[in-house]
Amino acid sequence: MSHSFKIIALSAASLLLVQGCKTPATYVESNSPQTIVSLDKINTQDWAQAADQMIISLLSSNVLARDPNTPTIMAVSRIVNNTTQLVDTNLLTKKIRVALNQSGKVLTTSVIGPGGQAEDELARELAAEYNYPPAARPYFTLSGRIIEDRASAGSTKQVAYIFQMSLTEINTGLAVWEDEKTITKQGERNAVGW
Repeated sequence: MSHSFKIIALSAASLLLVQGCKTPATYVESNSPQTIVSLDKINTQDWAQAADQMIISLLSSNVLARDPNTPTIMAVSRIVNNTTQLVDTNLLTKKIRVALNQSGKVLTTSVIGPGGQAEDELARELAAEYNYPPAARPYFTLSGRIIEDRASAGSTKQVAYIFQMSLTEINTGLAVWEDEKTITKQGERNAVGW
């Protein structure tokens, strides 16, 4: 057996061994201990945890009862991203909207948004064309901010993501509910599980 052939055979065997050791992709529950925890980004489970805490806090506050009409109508305002990442804040707000709509206590409007941007442009155009009634005006707006705080000690890195949300009563301009949820992660590198 030639020297070149031995090298090729060993390289192929090494490649097969490395390929055989890799973990194949599988499905995991989005909020389970088998998900990847990374220090460099907000993970799926972070969005879910922050949204769940905000939903529980808002619904248990009974502040939605300030609106004499049931269910109340809410518009989603801007969620400011003060992190080092480019993130789609809909990962937070959509979870909150879905849960509030399913509670039967809130209807969210899709035709009113910050800067005149509607989630559903066609619905906005049709609402304007057909002059939708004042009863469809929102009573509340939901706004928020996501802040990032980083620290390290030796080789250990820590990142905290602070989710802040406010519910404002449009008629008075007062923030009638506010909450904050902090998710902190620590380690030397990304890992599976929490």
